[in-house]
Amino acid sequence: MVKDIATPIRTKAILEKHGFSFKKSLGQNFLIDVNVLKNIVEVTGMGEKDGIIEIGPGIGALTEQLARRVQQVEAYEIDGRLLPILSDTLASYPNVHIHHQDVLKANIKKMVEERMIDVKEIAVAGNLPYYVTTPILMQLLEERLPVKRIVAMMQKEVADRITAGPGTKEYGSLSIAAQFYAEATKEIIVPKTVFMPKPNVDSAIIKLEIREQPPVELADERFFFQVVRASFSMRRKTIWNNLQHNLVEKEKKETLRSAFSETGIDPQRRGETLSMEEFARLSSCLYRLIFE
Repeated sequence: MVKDIATPIRTKAILEKHGFSFKKSLGQNFLIDVNVLKNIVEVTGMGEKDGIIEIGPGIGALTEQLARRVQQVEAYEIDGRLLPILSDTLASYPNVHIHHQDVLKANIKKMVEERMIDVKEIAVAGNLPYYVTTPILMQLLEERLPVKRIVAMMQKEVADRITAGPGTKEYGSLSIAAQFYAEATKEIIVPKTVFMPKPNVDSAIIKLEIREQPPVELADERFFFQVVRASFSMRRKTIWNNLQHNLVEKEKKETLRSAFSETGIDPQRRGETLSMEEFARLSSCLYRLIFE
């Protein structure tokens, strides 16, 4: 049996063998707890006929756990210095393929069509670097990839925002955007002590179960997100002030007034008190009054 990568001793030995030093700019923190990795694999719910797209394999700690469980792993790694390490640590896993590429610039849809035709279902998994967590997640969701779910580890603070509901201080445009595309749940809190090097904050594993249909009906999806972003542009301001300054031109103030009147939404409320359904109603009404 191959020894697990994710132990402090083995991780240290691998890094020393290859003379690897952490790059702060890439937000590199490697997991050194096998149980946490096995939990991530469990949360993916994938089996032996399925495939995984992994973001940021690092030295292969999660990759090997996934490779033992599923038919195929396609992993994206931006740091070229990790490629020889991955060739070494994953040498006994022929079902793993490493793409040396920035996932934000990759054509994942094309890769899936070309390389993952023989798998039953696909999930995305990864320990996301803190500085690009949101852009990576939103790109994966907006591209509407043929994936069943996304299981990602990230800073706990970001996980709190993604899974937040209306009326909480964490709730914002990121909560609505993520929950528009997926059902978001926080699965496991991961302490900072199980990483090398140790980060300053705790992490969390979240599961995004991709929706087949959006949870709300919209007149225009793009405009819906414009309304949501504008509503949270200044959190202390009312939704009326935010939309008046960031979305609707001055001469259309009456249109804005009409939209609040028609939908029965109080313009003096703040953005964080509105549910996704209320944002959908307001944006669809505004869209009809402005553009139709």
